[in-house]
Amino acid sequence: METRSIGLISGEGEFPLILARTLKKQGYEVVAVCFSKEQKGKLVPLVDKVEEIGIGQLGKLISVFRKEQIRDLVFLGKIDKSKALKIGIPDLKAFFLWKRLKNREDNAILKAVVEELEKEGFKVRGPAEFLGEFLTPEGVLSKRIPNEEEWEDIKYGFFIAKKIGALDIGQCVVVKNKMTVAVEAMEGTDATILRAGSLKKDTVVVKVAKPIQDLRLDLPVVGFKTIENLVKAKAKVLALEAEKTFFLQQEKALELADKHGIVIIGYRGENGET
Repeated sequence: METRSIGLISGEGEFPLILARTLKKQGYEVVAVCFSKEQKGKLVPLVDKVEEIGIGQLGKLISVFRKEQIRDLVFLGKIDKSKALKIGIPDLKAFFLWKRLKNREDNAILKAVVEELEKEGFKVRGPAEFLGEFLTPEGVLSKRIPNEEEWEDIKYGFFIAKKIGALDIGQCVVVKNKMTVAVEAMEGTDATILRAGSLKKDTVVVKVAKPIQDLRLDLPVVGFKTIENLVKAKAKVLALEAEKTFFLQQEKALELADKHGIVIIGYRGENGET
């Protein structure tokens, strides 16, 4: 098999590790950059080379990949924005990028970073190109199907989630009886679900890709931990945007959902909402 090279820009979590394994199986030489000692330790046995840098070291990131003669890059993994805001002094390239942003929501930051990388001659590729098997299919995945009231909340929640996403605020909303219980912001999906659970039971959780989103970047991801949090919050439905949301550990997650009567569904929206 012909060896090709690719650069992995790894946030936290299991998903970048899955991608690293997949890329190696597909014959790629993988050079990774990550942002914590813990993630570096996990990546070391899976890739050809890994370097830990600070989140604000954009110039160093570029120099690492340029030194390794890497042209193609892929982003994957969670970056805790609350921790990112506590970083020390960024390098000059990151500083000037930060200063020229009109807003500093997730999509705006990622888009600006990609534009900077493309100016430097890199090609950014989407993880779905390599990990299509993990995309959520359309249809009900759980044993239980939504009842009429839950269907109405799925549709309503999808509409609200797309509106919130268009403002680059978050990817997840929690609704009940066509009322918005919680909206994801900096805290992330898990915290949003648990916060909603403290306010209302039997809710519908909807997670979508933002309408403004570059699908190469920050596609929604859920997994077994998400279902554990649904159980804790006593939520009854998880609706994921079909073909635009990654669903990890599906077998294990669906087993837990079925045990607690939770609906899991891949939903595309209606009337061009996607």
